Amino acid sequence: MSDYILLILAIILMLVGIIGCLVPVLPGPPVSFLGLVLLHFTKFAFFPTGILITMAVIALLVTILDYIVPVWGTKKFGGSKYGTRGAAVGLVIGLFLGPAGIIIGPFVGALVGELIFKDDLRYAFRAGFGSLLGFLTGIGLKLAASLLMTFYFVKELVG
Repeated sequence: MSDYILLILAIILMLVGIIGCLVPVLPGPPVSFLGLVLLHFTKFAFFPTGILITMAVIALLVTILDYIVPVWGTKKFGGSKYGTRGAAVGLVIGLFLGPAGIIIGPFVGALVGELIFKDDLRYAFRAGFGSLLGFLTGIGLKLAASLLMTFYFVKELVG
C-alpha cells in the first residue's frame, strides 16, 4: 500500500517538476529529482547510486545556472535587473495567454521593466531582448533536465 502512495506522490512530483520549469516560483529540476528518489524507494523501480548522484548534480547545476544565465543574457545586451524581473512577471502573466504568451510575455515584461529603469525605447528593446534570451535559455535548461529525469522515471516504470 505504501508503495502505491509513494508512486502517486512521485508522479505528482514529476509533473510539478515539469510545470516548475515554466513557473518561476517552482524549482523544476529539484522537484523532478525528488520524484525520482521517491520512485527509487518503491518496489516499482531501482536506480543505481550513480544515476541518482548524476541526476542530483544535474538538478543542482541547472538550478544554479537558472540564476546566472538570465543575468548574463541581460548584461550581455546592456540590461538591468529590472529587465530580468520584468521577464519573470511577464512569464507569469503569459502563462494565462497560452503558448504564445509564454514567449511574448517575458519579452514584453522585460521591455516594460527596462523602460521603467531607463526611458529609452531602443535601449529597452535591446536589453529586453537580452533578458528574454537569457530567461528562455534558463527555461530550456530546466526543461531538458526535468525531461531527462522524466525519461529515467518512465523507463524504470515500464522497463
